[in-house]
Amino acid sequence: MKKAEISVKNIPAGILEEISIGRYRFTYYKNYSGDPVSFTIPVKYESYEYSEFPPFFDGLLPEGVMLEALLRQLKIDRKDSFAQLCAVGGDMIGAVTASEIE
Repeated sequence: MKKAEISVKNIPAGILEEISIGRYRFTYYKNYSGDPVSFTIPVKYESYEYSEFPPFFDGLLPEGVMLEALLRQLKIDRKDSFAQLCAVGGDMIGAVTASEIE
């Protein structure tokens, strides 16, 4: 199972997990009281479950030539959105960052 810590404005907000191929879960930390990750993922303490890569996080991924360069340089599968997010997670536009948890 892959995991990434999601932060908002450098404050750890929660964990994004790939629980199986094509199934994802995002859970806010119980003590988190900052801004939501997005308007579509408001702060609540039950997990959000997805049957595809969560649309908000998908929107943070590179496209076009930037995506092609990332895939080629790091040898990431085009379908592995989770790996792509972890690869660019510290350098995304906006207040949200992602860092893979080993």
